[in-house]
This record gives sequence, C-alpha cells and structure tokens, in this order.
Amino acid sequence: MDDVTEVTRQWRGWQEAAQAALYGPGGFYLQPEGPAGHFRTSVHASPLFASAVARLLTSLGLDGPGVDDMALVDVGAGRGELLTGVLAALPSGFPVRAYAVEQAPRPAGLDPRIEWCAEPPSGVSGLLFANEWLDNVPVDVAEADPNGVARYVLVRPDGTERLGSPVDGADARWLARWWPLTEPGTRAEIGRPRDEAWASAVGTLRAGLAVAVDYAHTARSRPPFGTLTGFRAGREVRPVPDGSCDITAHVALDACALPGAELRTQREALRDLGLTGERPPLSLASSDPTAYVRALASASEAAELTARGGLGDFGWLVQRIR
Repeated sequence: MDDVTEVTRQWRGWQEAAQAALYGPGGFYLQPEGPAGHFRTSVHASPLFASAVARLLTSLGLDGPGVDDMALVDVGAGRGELLTGVLAALPSGFPVRAYAVEQAPRPAGLDPRIEWCAEPPSGVSGLLFANEWLDNVPVDVAEADPNGVARYVLVRPDGTERLGSPVDGADARWLARWWPLTEPGTRAEIGRPRDEAWASAVGTLRAGLAVAVDYAHTARSRPPFGTLTGFRAGREVRPVPDGSCDITAHVALDACALPGAELRTQREALRDLGLTGERPPLSLASSDPTAYVRALASASEAAELTARGGLGDFGWLVQRIR
C-alpha cells in the first residue's frame, strides 16, 4: 500500500475515531486507573453527592409490582464509586439492587451487592442515574465551510483535522433543529447519538426516575465553536484520538429530553435534596466545637458541589417514568 493511500485511510469522523480511542482495544476508558485517574467528578468531590442520590432514591415512593426489587442503575459507572457511596448512605435494610453499567472489567474488591453489566437491565423500577456519561458518548463534529455549508470534520490519530463531505440525512436534520450552523468557521457537535443513547437507557425503566447529569448547554447558549476537548492526568489537553486522553464534549441536554422531562442546574437539584453549602451558625462553635468543625467541612463540600461557575452549573435532565 502506498503512503498516500495509508494517509487517506487514517481520516475518519470524530464519532468513529473517539469510539475507538475511548472504548476500543487499549482504549482510554478500559485502562486500569479508570476515569478517576484523570479527572474529578462530583462523585469524587464529596461523599455528599452519593448521599444526595441516596435521598433521591428513597424519595421515589414507588409501589406495586417490583418495589421489593427497587433498582439503582448507574450508567457510566467508572469503577463503581457512586454506587459504593450510595449503598453506604442508604438506610439499613432499604431494598435495592445495584447495577453498574460500564464497558471496563469489574474492579477487584467491589461490593458484591453491585451487579456489573455492559447494558442497563431491562424492565426494572427505580432510579437510573448517569453522571457524566453522555459527554463521553462519541459524536461527530460539523463545521461551516467558507460558503456556510456544514461539513463533517475528519480527524487523524494525531489530532490533525480537515473538512469532509457535507452533513446530510438525520445528522443534517438534527443540526437544523438543534444547532444550526451558518457562519463560516462555526462548529457543532452533532448530538443525535446521545439523544438515542439516552432514549434507550430511559426505555429500560418500567417505572421510576431517570437522571442525566453533565456539562451541558441549551439552544439559548450554544457555544459557537463547539466544546470538543481532551483530559489527561487532571489537565485539559488537545483532543487526540489515540487512546492517550479522554475525549469529551458538552451535551445538548435539551435535545436529549423526552416529553415531560425537566432541565435543572445541579445547584437547584442538590439544594432540593438538602445540600445548600450554608455555613453552620457560629453559636455551634461554642456549644459543640466538634460538631461545628464537621458541619463546616460538610458546608464547604456542599458549596463546591453547588458552586456557580463550577459543578453547580452542571445540567440535570430529570425524566419521570410512570
């Protein structure tokens, strides 16, 4: 094979390239350290997040067939950190079956109560929770050429890009509805695979609540040049689809939403679940110094989870299944 043909074969759309780089043989998400080795989510920021999810699960109040097998399904479970925290925070004896949905192998030493699976279980009732999952569902990238025509962005394994063919079919319809490109040089991530992935996950629930938590934007605030980026060892880096870094892009959560869904900020959602970030009264420092120190530390962690300009700005897509 000549060199020109080999170079040509290396060009592919971002969805295909990222899928291989993240989940293919030797992919980023299959590495032993897992996501926590490279970036910090709300789950890793504080155990208060898991406690809030536990309160959300216990508040569902489901009755009828299946309630004795209340399910907690963590989609994009990493190494099971959220489920481990939620199980520890639940009231003793609370009936729950915990499912970790993840492509990586089950980690050693994980709580035996957690079932490890590649796909969400079907026909269960309870809470399906997807924290920073949709941003890692690979998508194609489009860019408007000098004539304003939206074209697929092609990429090589070293991260070099070029424009390909015009966006067509279902992708073109998605762009027209959710993220129109008109000005030359503007870019968009075509979120259709995420819409489909979320609808499929929600469809596994017989009754209960499905929640997606992620970096997000809506039609009122689409970023003009997209959000595609990479992360490695806690630092934001150039996205290179060679398996050496995370490849992520913010989620058009309004496009994912099914009828009846609610879009909220994490700040609003967690405050409704009892996390306010408010400092304890100073009087407690005199009456019970130890309790004051504990309360102050808890308030600091809650403040990080609900902070403006940080984790508090994450989007929560909440879908109730009746």
